[in-house]
Amino acid sequence: MSDTLQAPFAVLFVDDDEMSRQHFTRAVSEDYRVHIARGADEAMAVLKEHAAEIAVLVTDFRMPGRDGDDLLRQVAQDYPQIVRILVTAYADKHMLLQTVNSGDVFRILEKPLRTETVCEVLQLAMARYTERETRQQRLSAMDETLAFLAHELNTPLATISLFARAVEADVAEQYDPERQKEIAHAARSMLSNAQYCLTLISSFWATVHKSGGQQSSAGGGVREVKATRLIATLLDTYPFVASQREWVQVDVQGDFVVHAMPNCVALVLSSLLSNALRALDGTSAASLRLEVVASPEPEIRIRDNGPGIAPEIKARLLLDPVTTYAGAGGHGMGMIFCNRIMRSFGGSLRIESTLGAGTTVTMVFPASKSRARAADEKQSSGSEIASP
Repeated sequence: MSDTLQAPFAVLFVDDDEMSRQHFTRAVSEDYRVHIARGADEAMAVLKEHAAEIAVLVTDFRMPGRDGDDLLRQVAQDYPQIVRILVTAYADKHMLLQTVNSGDVFRILEKPLRTETVCEVLQLAMARYTERETRQQRLSAMDETLAFLAHELNTPLATISLFARAVEADVAEQYDPERQKEIAHAARSMLSNAQYCLTLISSFWATVHKSGGQQSSAGGGVREVKATRLIATLLDTYPFVASQREWVQVDVQGDFVVHAMPNCVALVLSSLLSNALRALDGTSAASLRLEVVASPEPEIRIRDNGPGIAPEIKARLLLDPVTTYAGAGGHGMGMIFCNRIMRSFGGSLRIESTLGAGTTVTMVFPASKSRARAADEKQSSGSEIASP
């Protein structure tokens, strides 16, 4: 392994046996800096001082006092960014599966450790750590960008809102009744849209401040919002016009928690709702259905019975700035931004459409922690447990 990778990454090995600690250090010290500890409490002391440089924890299961399972639980809670590996000499499969579920273990190694196996697993663990760090950096950059936009938009939106109120109040003194009605309607629409944007900004700022500037950081104490709550809030605050709200129905087949970037997810929902409402304009018996599904994977579906999307346009929607609403101010970047936000935390967008029959846009979310652990349990019966 190159010196470039050596510098920022370190491994913490925990075992009460002196020979095991020496063997592990000799096996991997050429590739990684190694911290050692004789037990769980000593390991936590090492982490308190060196957590910023430790990417991987490798711990024995059976140790005096607190065992490896207890250590894994605490590290998962306090240092979730660290990739965790369990070492055991015991073939109690039930115990191993229980540990995988409770401690979110990346791999299980059986004693006696083989150098080749250890090095292979550490390489995979380092790749996992790098992937997590890269994703977190992307999320942080997105948060900073959105925070800047929120700051810049807050004042002009407040000004628009203030003048809209003034226009609505003064119109009665200036125009005939019919003209009054038109201007008052325009002022109310301006006011409701400005207030909706201000509500989004206020909600975003509250989340950023509570999370220290990061909306999505494992173990960062960020609020976790259920999908149904996001939809309810959107429908309560969205500036519907005319009979649009009557078109919308919500079908909850199973709720789930949105673990990452709830305010960004709310923005995606708002954008997709706007697209669907615009597509339904002029459609007889317009219908827009928001479906929440928890399994087999968490999804929110936005289903409309509008005119549909031509196949050649649908194929480009998530890749190129293409729009059928250029005359109404559309620039075609909305779907691209929505897809980037979903992909930034491991989700995705899926578009299905039939000309003349409508469109369904599906927001696909990463599997929940419990479902991921169930997958680990299934895998650990085979290739997830590395044996000598």
